[in-house]
Amino acid sequence: MNAPTSDAAIESLNPNEIAERLTHASIAYLPLGSLEFHGPHLPIGLDALTARGVCLAASNRTGGIVLPAVYFAVGGEHTYYPWTLISREPGQIETLLSETLARLNDLGVRRAVLLSGHFAPAQQELITRVADTWNTRETRLRAVARTLAQAANAPVAPDHAGQFETLLLYALNPNLVKLHRLPDQRVFPAPEAEDPFGPARHNESHPLHGIFGPDPRTIDFHEAGPLLEHFVGWVADLATRNE
Repeated sequence: MNAPTSDAAIESLNPNEIAERLTHASIAYLPLGSLEFHGPHLPIGLDALTARGVCLAASNRTGGIVLPAVYFAVGGEHTYYPWTLISREPGQIETLLSETLARLNDLGVRRAVLLSGHFAPAQQELITRVADTWNTRETRLRAVARTLAQAANAPVAPDHAGQFETLLLYALNPNLVKLHRLPDQRVFPAPEAEDPFGPARHNESHPLHGIFGPDPRTIDFHEAGPLLEHFVGWVADLATRNE
């Protein structure tokens, strides 16, 4: 599929353009992620970059607007890795998201999709709680919250900086994927029969230090397009289905 355009990016729109888009489809996408170590081959903002890219692509199909990504998240095993900035407590993020939903409701938006590219359990619990709490109110706006890990039947299983996240970012922006920065697989192969999600990957001497999932050095980039297509269709459905 073609790379998503930024036509729906709210920061680039004036009020009249926003109103026109919302008249066609009253949907607001709220992408979320983190600043987190994703190996030497991927940017630290990957989680939010992929979430926002998927939201932009979904908006190409559904209409609506896409808010700037929220680069703060909670949970995960990379808290003390280089250049990881993860919040210790969810309270401030929860307040920010709740206030955003309230303002979108004031402005007449009918559907809000919170999509997190950071899918630690604590992050999933946070955004689910925000949406569920909001939906108990008697308002026109309905919220749905998901992480990328919650999509059913994904053609590549979710991981952290492995083949899944590398492929998804490659489909959105191939210039940000730099596999040449990983150790040469012929010289530094991954240990045979190891658990790719096991604690050994926390060892700084491991050739895939901090990467949890299948070795991205063996990736087939032909899988990138179908993977993105799967997620764009899923998110577009979340935005338009009646619940």
